[in-house]
Amino acid sequence: MAVTPPVCDFGWQAPSFTLPATDGRLVSFADIAGPRGTLVMFICNHCPYVRAVLDRIIRDTRELEALGIGVAAISSNDAKAYPADSFDAMRDLAQTNDFPFPYLYDEGQDVARSYGAACTPDFFGFDASHGLQYRGRLDASHKDTAPEGLRRDLFEAMKQVAETGQGPADQVPSMGCSIKWRDG
Repeated sequence: MAVTPPVCDFGWQAPSFTLPATDGRLVSFADIAGPRGTLVMFICNHCPYVRAVLDRIIRDTRELEALGIGVAAISSNDAKAYPADSFDAMRDLAQTNDFPFPYLYDEGQDVARSYGAACTPDFFGFDASHGLQYRGRLDASHKDTAPEGLRRDLFEAMKQVAETGQGPADQVPSMGCSIKWRDG
């Protein structure tokens, strides 16, 4: 079922976290925070919305890192109910696609809850002081990859954050599969 997250709460402070990464490290928000901003993405392996845009996510995050934006992706799905989202499967996806960012596992789902993550993909773009400036979509793609040449909403918003410290006033929410919460 498709889910749309709420609009950006400008200035909301990024919760800290420390999570295991697919490369064997423990990674915190402080480790990934960039000098000009930080992007935290909630993604997963099996979601058709994420799979449709994964190449674009990788392209945009490579370019954003060059602008001083730190990046991490987090998977918080219940891997018991969704084995394709297991830590081993995450490691394989990150290696196969040469992720330029750490891919973190939120097994207890506490980080997703603290961020209010709603779907995959769900993008949280912070300024250099860790205040939220963007909570919108990557681009106009949905379950199918939209044609080339679309406005790169996430990239343009985070480029603006890197240059001015502020995100765009108008943002289109992301859309994707709901976070797969554990029962209880």
